Amino acid sequence: MNSPAHSPALESALERRRIRLRGLVQGVGFRPHVYRCAARLGITGSVHNGPEGVVIEAQGVRLDDFVQLLQREAPPLARIDSLIQAPMALGQGSGFEILETAPGAASGAAIPADTAICDACLGELFDPGNRRYLHPFIACCDCGPRFTMTRRLPYDRANTSMADFALCQACHAEYTDPASRRFHAEPVACHDCGPRLSGDIDDLASALGAGRIVAIKGLGGYHLACNARDHTAVENLRQRKLRDGKPFAVMVLNTASAARHVQLDATAAAALASPERPVVVLPAPGLPETGDPPPLSPALSPGLDTLGLMLPYTAIHYLLFYALLGKPPGRQWLDEANELVLVMTSANISGDPLLIDAGEAQRRLAGIADLVLHHDREIAARADDSVLRVTPGASTIIRRARGYTPHAISLAKDGPRVLALGAHLKSTVAMTRGDLAYISQHVGDLDTPAAVAFHAETAAALQAMLQARPQLLACDWNNDFASTRLAERLGASLDLPLVRVQHHHAHAGAVLAEHGREAPALAVTLDGHGTGSNGESWGGELLLVDGGSFERLGHFAPLALPGGDAAAREPWRMAAGVLQQLGRGDEIAVRFASQPLAPALAQLLATGAAPVTTAAGRLFDAAAGLLGVCDRASFEGEPPMRLEGLARQPLALRNGYTLAAGVLDFSPLLARLADCREPALGADWLHGTLVEAVTEWVAAAALLSGVDTVALCGGCFLNAHLAREIPARLQQRGLQVLAATAMPPNDGAISLGQAWVAQRSPRQH
Repeated sequence: MNSPAHSPALESALERRRIRLRGLVQGVGFRPHVYRCAARLGITGSVHNGPEGVVIEAQGVRLDDFVQLLQREAPPLARIDSLIQAPMALGQGSGFEILETAPGAASGAAIPADTAICDACLGELFDPGNRRYLHPFIACCDCGPRFTMTRRLPYDRANTSMADFALCQACHAEYTDPASRRFHAEPVACHDCGPRLSGDIDDLASALGAGRIVAIKGLGGYHLACNARDHTAVENLRQRKLRDGKPFAVMVLNTASAARHVQLDATAAAALASPERPVVVLPAPGLPETGDPPPLSPALSPGLDTLGLMLPYTAIHYLLFYALLGKPPGRQWLDEANELVLVMTSANISGDPLLIDAGEAQRRLAGIADLVLHHDREIAARADDSVLRVTPGASTIIRRARGYTPHAISLAKDGPRVLALGAHLKSTVAMTRGDLAYISQHVGDLDTPAAVAFHAETAAALQAMLQARPQLLACDWNNDFASTRLAERLGASLDLPLVRVQHHHAHAGAVLAEHGREAPALAVTLDGHGTGSNGESWGGELLLVDGGSFERLGHFAPLALPGGDAAAREPWRMAAGVLQQLGRGDEIAVRFASQPLAPALAQLLATGAAPVTTAAGRLFDAAAGLLGVCDRASFEGEPPMRLEGLARQPLALRNGYTLAAGVLDFSPLLARLADCREPALGADWLHGTLVEAVTEWVAAAALLSGVDTVALCGGCFLNAHLAREIPARLQQRGLQVLAATAMPPNDGAISLGQAWVAQRSPRQH
């Protein structure tokens, strides 16, 4: 009599399949996950990383259960984009093997992003009986650095900065044990074999307690830190760093501590504690604090009603809080609210890239940081902290960097490989490969030679990591952008076609790309600037986008832009231009008497020689100037942010705008703002009128064009009121609304949009 294991019925059910998975399945513990699933179900065969992703050969009688288990219990950091199965002939052998990475695997690999320390590692970090007790670089398959330590693909230890540290016997045993949480965890290390700090965390804590400024080497660069309750320390940091009025982010230990300072709902708490650990910008309307500690410094976020917070994401951060709290026993303290709030801001100066080299950091931070904590693990790729804004009904990425980069955006279809160089502000680089688009970390504004050099390095690094040569290049229409000049140089040196993409067409393309849309769509772009068809300054645009082409259906009525770029930094200039357009130019010199150039500007405006702009961002600037909210911006976007903070109950003014032939004219609104002496009321009028006007504008265009899909894009959609109300109003009109979710609505998404448009542009032929 046959045993059950060899019964004819079971033999007839035996089958073998080739299973290919694509997505984020490398560097996240996926192969040991496959091994464990196979062991549970008695599956034989093998798994390896190959050019097509993770490739499994599986043989058994429960292969359907095996495939379901692979997906249902995938590692926390994994993302399966596709799973393809094909039958194979039955094979010999027993057991299940994890094979070495196949040659050429890098050509199909996805690059993993850095993630915050996981709960299991955090438990070990503060377990006196664990051999990694208080180890500053503890990590496993489920957490730790990835992108920032990757020198090249495939993502194996030999190709990362951890190659500089030979594994000790104990770590090697874990690294080679498929049952271990550290099986092929490339950052694996311990006190005996891993990276080391060149300094003492206790000294760091003492310095912070004494009101000093410290620098800390992290995953993608150095942070500057100080006590956020110490107003003198915060002001000193702002002065030493040459920081304008731009808000500082702060770090607190846990969500219980965060709730003392901001309005924290479940969505915001989940974002704070997510593996990406972004800075989360939340409402901070002067909540009363409990206990005796002094309030937070008003210099953290001057003039704004929001605060950017993040939670610790490395062992070094947790060890610092541990020291500051007096090294409490156990783990309970990790979840308890406390009074500690640390400024945690990027250690860069005057718009330069993040510092990553220890020697350079020591030199350049000498006049800023009183103490610097280094470590000896090389930072292979700079990566700033990501920034996310969470408001009721809306969650928006402001800066996509550490934790998100370089996760790919899935495209609707394959296309030529495009290297897109992005914009000038908030610049990123994108490269497509197959049906995926890889977007670089946030590069920033290309205003300094160091930033321009970092931008070029990023473009080269993205090609090197993907091990692919572009077939097309894409850039902005603006020939003065450093990104455009780089594209031109690369086009000449690589002998590649260059597709120039209009700025707002690229904005729309980015939203359509992440939503996988190919059909024609209306696009509302509310932005600060973009070069138009004849060199004009655009930015309040209604476009009909059809892949690689677009038609301008409408725009905001032009406003005077006296002084060109200077008007974007000095809202009083925009306000002066509005007064002239309203026939009230004689008020300019008196109204802006504190501005020495006001009389001369009034004379210039009277001649009609000033350039003009349709930009929605400049409409906000004009409003800020008229309401006396902000005459001069200390950082990009400050006037709109201040107006947003003032608005409480947006109210559309009756007859506050006109709409004719696709042109939205806000002159009636601006006339009312010019006489408004209550800035908060004026801010309500501005937001309410803008929401109503844009809704009517788009609804009319949808009716005429027959297109019912609308993409919302541009930096003004970082405004919580617009991001919440405009989609809701358009959906009530029966329109399908697409907004930026995986990418920011601002210029950080321009490179993705350029790549998407270039793939569809007839000019590529």
